[in-house]
Amino acid sequence: MDESEKRQKAWVGDAVLALYAREWILKQSDTSAGNRIDVFTGMTSNRFLACLGEPTLVEAKIGHVYENEGLEKAYSYIDEEILPVFKKQRRNWLKSAKSYRDRK
Repeated sequence: MDESEKRQKAWVGDAVLALYAREWILKQSDTSAGNRIDVFTGMTSNRFLACLGEPTLVEAKIGHVYENEGLEKAYSYIDEEILPVFKKQRRNWLKSAKSYRDRK
């Protein structure tokens, strides 16, 4: 995949990931309306995506799956490859934040 194609697929993949993240967040009963933007940013940021590889490539992979297999398969890819890492990082962050508050 050349650079131009990678960027095009990443553009689409970014949009698919953003839609997935918003839908996933709305299903989380433990995420208040006030915290939604933080969770969204955490799940879609280049900083987080870098944990999975080069962010543009991660998004390009999502875009590739979407373009070749559709939204359902792209969501399945995110469920299997991205969401578990995000959940683990979020749990760790929440534990450390709670620990910090408990020390005060």
